[in-house]
Amino acid sequence: MTTADWGFANELEDISGAIAIVGVGDADYTQASGRTTQEIAAQATERALADAGLRPADIDGLMYTPYVADQFDAAAFHAHFGTAHPLWVSQNGGGMVWAGSAPYDAALAIRSGEATYVLNTFAVAWATQRQQMVGGPGQVHADDLYKQNLEVPFGWFPQPVYFATVARRHMHEFGTTVEQLGAIAVACRRHATLTPNAVMRAKPLSLGDYLRSPLIADPFRKEDCCLISDGGAAYVMTSVERARDLRRPIIAVLGVGVGTSGAGVYWSQQQAFTSTPQVFAAPSAFAMADISRDAVDVLACYDPFTIVSLMQIEDMGFCPKGEGGRFVEGDTLHFDSGKLPYNTHGGLLSHAYVLGVAHVVEVVRQLRGEAAAQVDGASVGVFGGYSGPQASTLILGRQ
Repeated sequence: MTTADWGFANELEDISGAIAIVGVGDADYTQASGRTTQEIAAQATERALADAGLRPADIDGLMYTPYVADQFDAAAFHAHFGTAHPLWVSQNGGGMVWAGSAPYDAALAIRSGEATYVLNTFAVAWATQRQQMVGGPGQVHADDLYKQNLEVPFGWFPQPVYFATVARRHMHEFGTTVEQLGAIAVACRRHATLTPNAVMRAKPLSLGDYLRSPLIADPFRKEDCCLISDGGAAYVMTSVERARDLRRPIIAVLGVGVGTSGAGVYWSQQQAFTSTPQVFAAPSAFAMADISRDAVDVLACYDPFTIVSLMQIEDMGFCPKGEGGRFVEGDTLHFDSGKLPYNTHGGLLSHAYVLGVAHVVEVVRQLRGEAAAQVDGASVGVFGGYSGPQASTLILGRQ
């Protein structure tokens, strides 16, 4: 099967060097906090604006996702800040794949004069909502009619079960081992223990600890699976020219790529069962940026499960397909000794489950030299976004 058989790269205009991320902010990352999603997003937005040295009235563009309830839309923005000015609004933002592709849409809006300072936000209160047995990915998937009729009756639910199936298939095809999956979990946890706002900062994990942890869905242990948490993040974008007048170092968008699976929205429809649409997204982004994989100093990927990390590392071209297990062994992914520092804040596995938007914030901080687990001399960083049927690659560089 060739890549052309099951997906394609979305056609994107060249925006390399057109815009920069000039402000980033995290909400508090916690277990159940009692906060609403919009309260969490507002906190992240306030911190991103303060980081950029901007006022709420300076923001004239807003991006969020409609696919997760109660996001920080225009009405919520104006209600929180007491503003009423016009906003360019796009629902092609938020987390997941859109955390990586939002800068593309923002660049087009800025280029056309529709906006000057664009805010992208995403937040969840899933840990709080889980106490009432509502919200979260479990409910989203359980409510889906396709899954109700064609996956759940066969026991392919919830997410740890069917991603464990993907992991087992990868093991069958390529000889991947549980120790290699564990190396991903251990690297992410080590980075989280160094990151003050990570949910798992006080819970170190060795490979021995990982292997002693009981199976929950063979070959997965709980450490192979993402957290459920409250939290969110935001980042502000503007033109590189305007960025030079602001307080923060210029972190420019060098490349963006989006890949789409033509096989179907659901993994059970996926023809390339052990691949992700990063095989289409990453080449386009690297071509736009005109850099090689060897130039990348830090990588952050959407990591709901260890196997998704491993597959994206392969599919983005950091190693040949099928060699991801051997590639991630040992300290390859560690911030201070590895050849590909990965999810240096801890990722969805150990930092917080906010669907990738905090990954972009972490890459920006790495390139500024402000991260807790700082990669020495980092100047190019990559984020891999993911939603199942789509993937995005966002390449950032310090100027």
